[in-house]
Amino acid sequence: MIEEALIARFRADCSLDPDYGPPLGIAVSGGPDSLALLLLAHAAMPGQIYAATVDHGLRPESAGEAQFVAGVCSNIGVPHAILPVTVEPGNTQAQARAARYEALGTYFAHKCVLAFATAHHADDQAETLLMRLNRGSGLAGLAGVRPWSIFFPEGAVAEMLLLRPLLGWRRAELAQIVADAGIVPVDDPSNTDETYERARMRKAIADAEWLDPAAMARSARYLAEAEEVVGRAGRD
Repeated sequence: MIEEALIARFRADCSLDPDYGPPLGIAVSGGPDSLALLLLAHAAMPGQIYAATVDHGLRPESAGEAQFVAGVCSNIGVPHAILPVTVEPGNTQAQARAARYEALGTYFAHKCVLAFATAHHADDQAETLLMRLNRGSGLAGLAGVRPWSIFFPEGAVAEMLLLRPLLGWRRAELAQIVADAGIVPVDDPSNTDETYERARMRKAIADAEWLDPAAMARSARYLAEAEEVVGRAGRD
């Protein structure tokens, strides 16, 4: 059972424009972050949640992980679909991300679900901010991952609202929600594979105890607000 205070906090972070829902779609990979998102959304909006897992087929374990998520969803009474996709050769993570959003958007649109959420959280935001600082990004890049964006999947004639309601939540507290539910999440080895820039940055942040990911995520939010002000001034 999730504490009512956490459910209320999630409701506040996931307030939906009536034009877009509920219902709400949830992207669930089987990792602790997305499972926590699923559990919070189900507790906050029971009977109004759809879930989907994208199987990129990049690892032998991926099909089994998708079935694991299907079992979790079945146990709590959330409709779930497995969406297989093909990833073209090249920048694997970028290609997989593009294929994932396209598959999710198309599926949820066909279910008349006009908003779906992903489990990006404060630690992800801190990693993104440092990665972009390291590349010399400007204001738009340093604003990081936005709390929401409008998305137009090619496979559907629909405007989708893409939500990221966990940007104020820490990785550890999300993992605790899943542990308290008695669920053992999927462990994706790419999260610690230092071939990938994000994994290297994640390790660097973990090794630098003086860094505060929550404060860095707040800075990204302030930068996003500043970008909006600059953009409005430029249009006036």
